[in-house]
Amino acid sequence: MKQPWWQERIVYQIYPRSFQDSNGDGIGDLRGIINRLDYLDALGVGVIWLSPVYRSPNVDNGYDISDYYDINPQLGTMADMDELIKKAAELDIRIIMDLVINHTSDQHVWFQQSRDPKSPYRDYYIWRPGKNGKPPNNWTSFFAEDCWVYDEKSGEYYLHLFAKEQPDLNYNNPKVLEEVKNILSFWLDKGISGFRCDVINILYKDSLADGRQRLILRGIEHYLSRPGTHEILQSLRRDVFSQYDCFTVGETVFVTPQMGRDLCDPEREELDMIFSFEHMETDQFIVKWFKRKFHPGRLAKAIDRWQRALDWNANYLENHDQPRSVSRFGNDGRFWSESAKLLATLLLTLRGTPFIYQGQEIGMTNFDFTSLGQVQDVESHNVYHLAKKLLIPGWYRWRMIQQTSRDNARTPMQWDGTANAGFSTGQPWLGVNNNFKRINVAEQIDRDDSILGFYRELIRLRASLDTLKSGQFQLLTAGRHVVAYARSLENEHLIIALNFSTRNRRIAYKGEVILASSGRTAIGDELLPYEAVILRSMNGRG
Repeated sequence: MKQPWWQERIVYQIYPRSFQDSNGDGIGDLRGIINRLDYLDALGVGVIWLSPVYRSPNVDNGYDISDYYDINPQLGTMADMDELIKKAAELDIRIIMDLVINHTSDQHVWFQQSRDPKSPYRDYYIWRPGKNGKPPNNWTSFFAEDCWVYDEKSGEYYLHLFAKEQPDLNYNNPKVLEEVKNILSFWLDKGISGFRCDVINILYKDSLADGRQRLILRGIEHYLSRPGTHEILQSLRRDVFSQYDCFTVGETVFVTPQMGRDLCDPEREELDMIFSFEHMETDQFIVKWFKRKFHPGRLAKAIDRWQRALDWNANYLENHDQPRSVSRFGNDGRFWSESAKLLATLLLTLRGTPFIYQGQEIGMTNFDFTSLGQVQDVESHNVYHLAKKLLIPGWYRWRMIQQTSRDNARTPMQWDGTANAGFSTGQPWLGVNNNFKRINVAEQIDRDDSILGFYRELIRLRASLDTLKSGQFQLLTAGRHVVAYARSLENEHLIIALNFSTRNRRIAYKGEVILASSGRTAIGDELLPYEAVILRSMNGRG
């Protein structure tokens, strides 16, 4: 049975501000993306996911949208967007956009008009009077701050689960859902092929009662994956998505496997895929800012739970909100190249659609900033100042930011060894990592043994083997150093073995070598440090 197109293609996420600047203003733009389409085509990309390109004041780098029907002037024009869609289609590359509908910018005309209690837009947002001079409830936000703001003009408070400039929409008002449907149809009619849906499982607030006392996110029980959200998603699928050849993938916070099944069960007709977070939480205590030592077995077991829970996963190891995977799960020092290839093997051999984040394919690392003044991310600043209030020592506060800040993934794309890594002829909006002269596309593009060369080869291999595209997944080993799993389809059985350590590690698996990150063509009894191998197993057994 033929798979849907979105199950067969590789998705490449672009963070437009940091990808390629075409006009020298230091900010990446749509024209820069157009100029790099041939690079993405050669890599084997079949889908581009654009982080927000809508008009925005950029408090949260585009995730605060002031006009869903226009392009951010810093990034280009609607004509540029139309050209990007057209030229990508000529290369058989589809475009999906970020859909941010939990909240808008406080500069959106809806919100500005809603500040008048008599406005027809008043109920587009969640406005409430205070209680005894205090906010309406005790909820806290995702960005480590209170989630109510008192508005003098309005005389009431408005709810924001993220930055204070990102007021939440009110889905108890059916007019809001109709507005969203119009936005979706506008972009799908332009020729895009779907949406990545931002924090999509928290849309509906079924109560504004006080939340249970907890360290973080008080009130989450009143909006996390509530029945009203499922009704919204079913309505969007029924009235909009079903009319187009498109797909949806949801970013779903604090989601369990059962919640995941509910969100992307084909019979429920809600989402096609979801991004879960459990595997990205295996190196932390409670919240992402408090790290513990990475353990490959924990990562593998979390991946296994989701591979078994859902028929089809959206697989990723990094994105615009996560640190660089080679700095987090690999070894960005002595074994930088080896561990980047190992992580590529993991990503591209799981069951599901792989999502590559810009720069991942050349092994870009976490930032090398030395002070908070170099960090732009609003969340990082909020967390740093909260940690200061909690009397956490300065050295540890900075370590939290170094390891976890979203700006780790947002430093400009490293194209070559010239000034600003070839990203811009002007001053980049965010600092370029100083390792750009060693880690860049130009240095790797013509070398088959480079990380980029390995990604190209692995993507070609995936396209040629139905077992990698659609075979079943079975975890075989999840140890402190070695992880191994099988992919099986009919009579073909592949074993993927990964050594997450700096020493040779003995393995028990035998078979024909399909691909080895070290370049070897036969397997012995040991894996080299950070080596990944794909074996065709004999009679389905290791």
